[in-house]
Amino acid sequence: MVLHKGEADAGTILVVAVDRQGIGTLYERLPDPAGPRRWMAVRAQDPQAPTDFDDYLDRRKRQDPDVWIVELTVADVERSILNAA
Repeated sequence: MVLHKGEADAGTILVVAVDRQGIGTLYERLPDPAGPRRWMAVRAQDPQAPTDFDDYLDRRKRQDPDVWIVELTVADVERSILNAA
């Protein structure tokens, strides 16, 4: 599901991977000193304070209105996101 639409040609893409327990982890493609950009976990939802995660996403949208935020429900984050090019 697309949570926020950004700039069609140049917006940063953030992926919220939601696991089977409904807990989200935010991934962003970041520069890697060892090579090309790669997906890295930048924030994990705290089950004890779930609104903190949403607040963070809201701050990112305010800081960068061009950002895209996409939510995926995935069974295997390692296979689905971290190995994506």
